[in-house]
Amino acid sequence: MKRRHFLAAAGACLATPAIAQNTAARTLRFVPQANLSSFDPIWTTATVTRNYSLMVFDTLYGLDERLTPSPQMVEGHVVESDGRRWTLKLRDGLMFHDGTRVTAKDCAASLARWMRRDAVGQSLAARMDALETPDDRTLVFRLNKPFASLPFALAKAQPSAPFIMPERLALTDPFKQITEVVGSGPFRFEPREFVTGNLAVFTRFDGYVPRQEPPSFTAGGRRAIFDRIEWKIIPDASTAANALVAGEVDWLESPIPDLLPMLRKSRGVVVDRLDPIGLYPVLRPNCLQGPTVNKGVRQAMLAAIDQQEMMQAVMGDDPSTYHLPTGCFLPDTESWSNAGLDMLGPKSPETVRRMLKDAGYDNEPLLLMHPTDQPLYDAMSQVAASALRKCGFNVDDRAMDWGTVVQRRASKQPLAAGGWSMFCTSFPAADFLDPLSAPALRGTGGDAWIGWPTDAKLEALRNSWLDATDAAERRQLTAAMQTEALDNAQLIPLGQYFPSAAWRSDLSGFLKGPAPVFWNVRKG
Repeated sequence: MKRRHFLAAAGACLATPAIAQNTAARTLRFVPQANLSSFDPIWTTATVTRNYSLMVFDTLYGLDERLTPSPQMVEGHVVESDGRRWTLKLRDGLMFHDGTRVTAKDCAASLARWMRRDAVGQSLAARMDALETPDDRTLVFRLNKPFASLPFALAKAQPSAPFIMPERLALTDPFKQITEVVGSGPFRFEPREFVTGNLAVFTRFDGYVPRQEPPSFTAGGRRAIFDRIEWKIIPDASTAANALVAGEVDWLESPIPDLLPMLRKSRGVVVDRLDPIGLYPVLRPNCLQGPTVNKGVRQAMLAAIDQQEMMQAVMGDDPSTYHLPTGCFLPDTESWSNAGLDMLGPKSPETVRRMLKDAGYDNEPLLLMHPTDQPLYDAMSQVAASALRKCGFNVDDRAMDWGTVVQRRASKQPLAAGGWSMFCTSFPAADFLDPLSAPALRGTGGDAWIGWPTDAKLEALRNSWLDATDAAERRQLTAAMQTEALDNAQLIPLGQYFPSAAWRSDLSGFLKGPAPVFWNVRKG
């Protein structure tokens, strides 16, 4: 297998020799949900990229397991001018992996790049007159409107998180990928050992100074216990599960539900949920190219999909592992509403065929990007293709690996030139607690998340929600947003599910949250 020479310098270097066997106890062997195919957490929202980035990069604020923000890279903040001026001070001891000191200019450049791509960042940018760096440790946000959610915006771990990079990397065009990985987090990426589709290696960064508070998800002290963490890419779910049982790996991020009974019976294996909120899966249509530009076609897609069938295909028959129905916001939150849920499927095939006829659909092919190396996305894609075909859609079901999906979904080209019509994916469910952070609920066209829907009404409702302070008014606005988003069919909700992880019983110290984190975990 050929190495992928990610860094320019890596091409001329030999692989680092394997560590000695007597240090095995200081090595954690982890099986991620997918191959690590992109290293830029601003360019892509791929979950596997987010997970690696949490190890390598740091953020100004962190989130505890209740998703409450607290200072991480900063000592704290001072708010003045009726909420329109925020002054943040970086804490001492912040160092990048290349040995340079983290400065306010690095942070400002990183945030500027993030604000170009991320939905929350774009909202912050619209309310900001300037981001100033009066000295190496001070950031000043001068706002034209109060933005009480600033700490949460700078803490969020869901894609795309506002990760801090050196200024020279942060100046990269946000629509192009960075060509070097340099962060200031507790682990550093080892490019010389990277083999795409096989192995990614991270080593403890001795220059990292953790906070003194107890750890809780991404908040508090991020103490790296392991000297070395190896991500072993094992696409076959059964092979990965057997490797865990045999002690060849230590931790499976997302074993498929069919294998959980076997893992629970295996000696030395623990099965449990580390993510208490779960995942929010969607079928995302392309609003710029192909037949799915037609709103009526998208509405027919929404009417054809059965959430119950989808979740049973993904999680099996245990109803405790998923929640239905799901709209645009999570159940049991202030933003939850049943407004517009009558537009969800499944409607009868005859009804959907009439909708397609009324929309002027003429049997044009819809290209489904179908990742066969991701068992859960594979199941979702199979169910989606079957349901749509049953209702009269001409589905071009293209099998590919998830890494190819991540690369291809960024294309805005026509279908015949490398474009696409739809794909299934999952967001951390915490993204959909409210309109602030929900990436699939923007209507800003080419600046929106992949799929690029345009919806001025949705944007106006979201801006009104951001400005509102009354809880009842906010609930009315989120109900109206859900109705508008479902009517526009810019996303097709597939449910909410709660996957389990599995690990060797000699591991401890796991921190719960909507992403796997590797600090505080220990062996023995």
